Amino acid sequence: MRFSPVRSTLAALIMAALVLSACSDDRRSGDRSAPLTLYGNVDIREVQLAFQDAGRIRALPVDEGARVAAGQVVAELDPTRYQLELQRLNGEVAAQTQVLARLRQGSRPQEVARARAAAASARASLADAATQLARKQQLRTVNRISVQEVDTARTRVETLQANLKAAEEEVSLVVEGPRQEDIAAAEASLAALAAARDLAAQRLEDTRLLAPAAGVIRTRILEPGAMAAPGAPVFTLALTDPLWVRAYISEPDLGLVHEGMRAEVRTDTLPDKTYQGWVGFISSTAEFTPKTVETTELRTKLVYRARIFVCDPQEELRLGMPVTVTLQPGARPESAPAPSCGPDPQPGS
Repeated sequence: MRFSPVRSTLAALIMAALVLSACSDDRRSGDRSAPLTLYGNVDIREVQLAFQDAGRIRALPVDEGARVAAGQVVAELDPTRYQLELQRLNGEVAAQTQVLARLRQGSRPQEVARARAAAASARASLADAATQLARKQQLRTVNRISVQEVDTARTRVETLQANLKAAEEEVSLVVEGPRQEDIAAAEASLAALAAARDLAAQRLEDTRLLAPAAGVIRTRILEPGAMAAPGAPVFTLALTDPLWVRAYISEPDLGLVHEGMRAEVRTDTLPDKTYQGWVGFISSTAEFTPKTVETTELRTKLVYRARIFVCDPQEELRLGMPVTVTLQPGARPESAPAPSCGPDPQPGS
């Protein structure tokens, strides 16, 4: 009896499916204490480094591939405009400080003495005018002067009385000093100028672009002399601390892995060398296996993303490098010591 090529191919596919199904069943019912192998890559985490303000780039002391430390200067803008703005605001703050000090100090003794002298002069003028008015009133009784002269003398007395009252009020104001509202307004103006000065100082400080963490410069986008816009990237920084591997756990193996479990990481570059690590994070949501991950499982199978921290004291691992992670499943310890890469312990998650 002959079989056609189509039937032969179909039979082969059915047989392969049965074999895969049998293997999966064996794995589910087999020894769950056997080492678990995961596949992934050294995770790439990037930061776009940019200035907060506009300016012309004066210097770029690092280039692509350079390793930088946290806080290291990687770029500088021309600071001239920001320095001049800070100098102007420093002058305004100094002037307003003197204004506030003058208000708080109050009136000088000479000012008080002058106000009191003016009040005494007004009081003396009023007394003289009152005496003249009394004399003219007596002369009017014998018809020696006219009524108009008496009225003029009385008006002068009333005017000097008003002047004396104003002089006495001026003495009171000078002795009491500035109003509390004026002092509060001067304090508010000084605070506003101080805030503007601090902002100018911060903008001057921001002309130096600092690396937020240790890493490697992956891309140098601008060059010295170029105009940098606020928020426009100047460098792309790949973070290297902490170093971790992004791997994926299949659903049947999820219960065998827990955070803090120790792991061994190997690469194709140095297959005989083992890097120690530990599981730092397991995703709480399922997803489909990314196409960049090479595993022996079906790619449509749901997996859970895991983060495995790796100790690499000699800096041999490169970002994006494919790695193989081996875990030893077992009972989860009730209390396990925090994993570390040396004398300084690192968090496990």
